[in-house]
Amino acid sequence: MNRLTSLILISFLFFCSSCISKKKYLIAENGRLSAIERGEKLRKELSDCKDENSRQTLRIDSLLTDTTELGGIIRAYRNLLYSNKSEQEKLNAMIREKMSALDDREKTIRELQKLIDSQNLKVKELLSSIQEALMGFGSDELSVRQKDGKIYVAMSDKLLFESGSAKVDKRGKEALSKLAGVLNKQTDIDVFIEGHTDSKPIHTVQFKDNWDLSVIRATSVVRILTKDYKVSPLQIQPTGRGEYMPVADNKTADGRTLNRRTEIIIAPKLDKLLKLLQN
Repeated sequence: MNRLTSLILISFLFFCSSCISKKKYLIAENGRLSAIERGEKLRKELSDCKDENSRQTLRIDSLLTDTTELGGIIRAYRNLLYSNKSEQEKLNAMIREKMSALDDREKTIRELQKLIDSQNLKVKELLSSIQEALMGFGSDELSVRQKDGKIYVAMSDKLLFESGSAKVDKRGKEALSKLAGVLNKQTDIDVFIEGHTDSKPIHTVQFKDNWDLSVIRATSVVRILTKDYKVSPLQIQPTGRGEYMPVADNKTADGRTLNRRTEIIIAPKLDKLLKLLQN
């Protein structure tokens, strides 16, 4: 009994020992498989991480490239902006300069217009004064008209001279006296005395031709105005035109009568106007 019991006991112990080893094996094997599975999972995750890292690296490189290009575009636009700003500043400076020149020009135009208006008013008043002073003379003796800002007093040779003579008679001196009364009140006018003849030639001991006659007649009128009636010599000037500026047809007696005349041309001085234009 003791031997059998021992045998059974030994068998039981062996069986139990075998069961325990198998259980440990299974546990160890499961641990190994689990470790392998975790390792594969980690390797996959690591591989995925590497792929993601590569993708992120490519994305970063792409962003860097885009940033570089965008930076270049921004710098180009900035340069263009500064360039346009510089051009705009130049344009603004040019516009300011032109506007200043335009203002000066407009100011000059206003001053010119003011002077012209003043001159026109002066001519109008002077015309009225001359017409009033010479009212007692007939149209066949003289005429007064305004043209191009000047006053023309045309005195016939019938009023001033005898035929073929340069000596002013009494009636002519009377007309010149009345005209001088107006001229002496004017300090800023120019007076031009123009002698005119008809086309019939003249040749005498005193006059070589019509031109000579027209010059001497004009000089005679100037002498009477300046010496007898005190018109300033600085504002009066004689000129002989001869037969070369007729106002009528020299083929008729009436036409020749009109052409034989002495014209006294009165014009306001243009010194201020000319100076303004030159400036």
